Amino acid sequence: MYSFTICLLALIAGYFVYGRLVERIFGPDARRATPAMTKADGVDYIPLPTWKIFMIQFLNIAGLGPIFGAIMGAKFGTASYLWIVLGSIFAGATHDFFSGMLSMRQDGASLPEIIGRYLGVTTKQVMRAFTVILMVLVGAVFVAGPAGLLAKLTPDVLDTTFWIVVVFLYYILATLLPVDKIIGKIYPLFAIALLFMAVGILVMLYVNHPALPEWWDGLNNTHPDAPQFPVFPIMFVSIACGAISGFHATQSPMMARCMKSEKYGRPVFYGAMITEGIVALIWAAAATYFYRENGMGENNASVIVDAITRNWLGAVGGVLAILGVIAAPITSGDTAFRSARLIVADFMGMEQKSIRRRLYICVPMFLAAIALLLYSLRDAEGFNRIWRYFAWSNQTLSVFTLWAITVYLVLNRKNYWITLIPVLFMTCVCATYLCIAPEGFGLSHTLSYTIGLGAVAVAIVWFVWWKLKMMKK
Repeated sequence: MYSFTICLLALIAGYFVYGRLVERIFGPDARRATPAMTKADGVDYIPLPTWKIFMIQFLNIAGLGPIFGAIMGAKFGTASYLWIVLGSIFAGATHDFFSGMLSMRQDGASLPEIIGRYLGVTTKQVMRAFTVILMVLVGAVFVAGPAGLLAKLTPDVLDTTFWIVVVFLYYILATLLPVDKIIGKIYPLFAIALLFMAVGILVMLYVNHPALPEWWDGLNNTHPDAPQFPVFPIMFVSIACGAISGFHATQSPMMARCMKSEKYGRPVFYGAMITEGIVALIWAAAATYFYRENGMGENNASVIVDAITRNWLGAVGGVLAILGVIAAPITSGDTAFRSARLIVADFMGMEQKSIRRRLYICVPMFLAAIALLLYSLRDAEGFNRIWRYFAWSNQTLSVFTLWAITVYLVLNRKNYWITLIPVLFMTCVCATYLCIAPEGFGLSHTLSYTIGLGAVAVAIVWFVWWKLKMMKK
């Protein structure tokens, strides 16, 4: 428990210490008018209370990643604790803060527009398609998980198929209606459920005081199939949203369009990611306890969540905790579709006050998501395959976002090292994963690591060449 406690305190300290440094480097201007004030349209640009914006941002980004991802990451041992802490403070929260603040500075621009501004028109066009595809993937994979958990809590007649239909209908309404009609009203309730779950498990960790592994026991890979799944890069992609996630940067513009002042950027954007890191750390520790007691044969994260919550929190507490776990993916799935609508509307220049124009964008998007969902439900491997593609796409998007932020910092003569180091690391992670993963090229470890390091070398050369050219200008 000592390593877990140190990690928990480090995450909290990271918000106050490193978060303040990141905030100072960007330089928020409390007197600057925000898009919520200058572009209010009653649909997407709506001023909201800061506490509500934090709740929405937290739920937007806290999908299955910090829960299911952390549970899968726990199989790799105590190295998962370190990545959650270091990734959240130095990579994930920094990534989320800058993407949100840049959107606010650019009239609530969507992520592809921000990336295109700093990485060029060609990259912007690629990112438009890439981001929309990722959003549809998120919407598809975040239906089956909560539907399966809801089916366990209700009578047999209300099976998984029934709940899939209900969740998907909710997604449609949340995507089409103004942000304050559904999302602004029910998200605070969902957030309370999710936070209750996290706090409940945290308290029981200290009450039960299970024998968790410590750093000084070693950082060995404890995965049952360690030769095929090395810590680097598999663990760094598996945990995903619990440390850094490109998906978060697609959500930040929605809240950037609702904030009343730039001074709230650190608690909303940086703070939400640190909170998510705490949730991921709690579930990684709980999963470690589960694996020690039951072995690592269980691969269904839903079963592990159900077992832990019921054993530690009792029947009523377990149900409330499960509702928190259900709320996390549902509230990421609906805003994923909403983000996709806004991204398409931005590059097509299509106003969104009219429900008819919103439907023009949403109908094809929902049909594509239904097709992916049907594919994922064919068998367990269908879902797992889509999840892995989502995880890699998610981390790859974070690489493009971090490079765009780095360029912004260079152009504005600010400390660019705070994003350059994380982006080089994540470039290596994504390139190596694509080469080594079974769903990738399945290359040997040596060749995969060589290609990953080669990608970093190319990135460094490109960056130095570009920076020297900028200095001459």
